[in-house]
Amino acid sequence: MQIDTTSPVMVTGATGYVAGWIVKGLLDAGLTVHAPVRNPQNLGKVQHLLKMAENSPGTLRLFKADLLDEGSYAEAMQGCAIVFHTASPFSVNVKDPQTQLIDPAVKGTRNVLAEASRTDSVKRVVLTSSCAAIYTDAIDCATAPNGTLTEDIWNTTASLEYQPYSYSKLLAEKAAWEVANDQSQWDLVVVNPSLVIGPATNQSPTSESFNIVRQIGDGTMKAGAPRAGIGLVDVRDLAQAHIAAAFTPEAEGRHIISGHNSNLLEMGLALQSKYGDLYPLPKKALPKWLVWLVGPLSGIPRKFVSNNVNVEWRADNSKGKRTLGVTYRPLRESMEDMFTQMVDNGVFDKA
Repeated sequence: MQIDTTSPVMVTGATGYVAGWIVKGLLDAGLTVHAPVRNPQNLGKVQHLLKMAENSPGTLRLFKADLLDEGSYAEAMQGCAIVFHTASPFSVNVKDPQTQLIDPAVKGTRNVLAEASRTDSVKRVVLTSSCAAIYTDAIDCATAPNGTLTEDIWNTTASLEYQPYSYSKLLAEKAAWEVANDQSQWDLVVVNPSLVIGPATNQSPTSESFNIVRQIGDGTMKAGAPRAGIGLVDVRDLAQAHIAAAFTPEAEGRHIISGHNSNLLEMGLALQSKYGDLYPLPKKALPKWLVWLVGPLSGIPRKFVSNNVNVEWRADNSKGKRTLGVTYRPLRESMEDMFTQMVDNGVFDKA
């Protein structure tokens, strides 16, 4: 397909953690970005995007839209050749998973993609899915071919009751492929990131990633951190992967975007050289039996402990490197940049 770089592009969830860096990359490349947001008048939410546009050769246009409001993306999508659909809730502690996670993820995806089918200018949709649509727990890697997750694998272990966030990402991506396969006007390219880390473009990020890093730095894990297997990717590398997915004509299918096969302890250790003397960072691993024992007191199910602590997480990121040209910065750089921003924003008290 021919990629049009002169038409505007639309980014859903533009005020979000990942989307902020996608918008920045597009504006820096001189594109016109349509950003549908819930309330364009709320400067607290959009000020950082407006400032970004001021300092770039690109153009930003804000539109009012709501993920669950059918037809609300029509105006923002008009004339766009490419649609980035990043908007989806990321929260682990929810009271009503169906209402708070599943419905926005699935209905929102169907809503945006249905609008793409009604908008003649759209030629490609880039969907932000997740490695969570591929796996639930690190132990799932063991049953994968060669113990490594690939784009061919789909999550079969998440449910509404267990790891509903992962379940929402699975259902949303499956819904996207259903809609995509029912039409021939636009093609779908999917990005499947692991846990996203690195600095945010706004001062008050709400992603669960910041909650995890806050616990690494505020003394919650002072006695030690569990070696809970996880994949990590820098938000800036992930944004570049999205832009490459949009503008690489031969890009197709799913792409695991993950820079590091890691764990919670390694995240803490990556901060030691710069911040170890200043903050109560974890220096050692908590024994699995102890995490299993006290986990429920911290809201961590024992099933999660069994399936993730001291279990290695492994994924094959070669397709993203090969077809999208993705490169990954060092873990230490990502963690230090993220932590420094959080320190500057007053998230931590010094020990």
